[in-house]
Amino acid sequence: MSDDPRPLILTALLSPPAQAKFEALRREFFPPERNQVPAHVSLFHHLPGRELAAVKRRLQAVCGPLPPPEVEVVGLKSLGQGVAFQLRSPELDNIRGELADGWQTLLIPQDRAGFRAHVTVQNKVSVAEARATLQGLQAGFVPFVTRVPALAIWRYCGGPWEALGQVAFRG
Repeated sequence: MSDDPRPLILTALLSPPAQAKFEALRREFFPPERNQVPAHVSLFHHLPGRELAAVKRRLQAVCGPLPPPEVEVVGLKSLGQGVAFQLRSPELDNIRGELADGWQTLLIPQDRAGFRAHVTVQNKVSVAEARATLQGLQAGFVPFVTRVPALAIWRYCGGPWEALGQVAFRG
């Protein structure tokens, strides 16, 4: 148990080439003053900060025995004032579902509402700017496949996040 009550965020890390691609796109399209965290796939937005040890134990139990899930980058979607890449991964969906089942009493409504894997590369811009970004990215989009080598635990610090560790899938 941790004494720090600030919320925990759980994300899926992508393979280094995919991560680098999404990081470059965030640097290009995200307003610099708002780009405070790395490109990521949010699995849970708010787990109780005092449950850090229990969260780590559950991640190790669920993820440790499994191979890295495959993730398809299948397209782009409008966020209204931003753009995200849509991801598809039945394996990651199942892992996220198993984790959620074990954390039902800890989940906020946003994390109970379902899961649609994506990576946001632009947010908090005008609708016109987001529309132009979406059209530009769609014009050159080619679907690709990557993997999730690990899940990362972060502490929310009022904007930026503090990295608290990673739990790797079986190599």
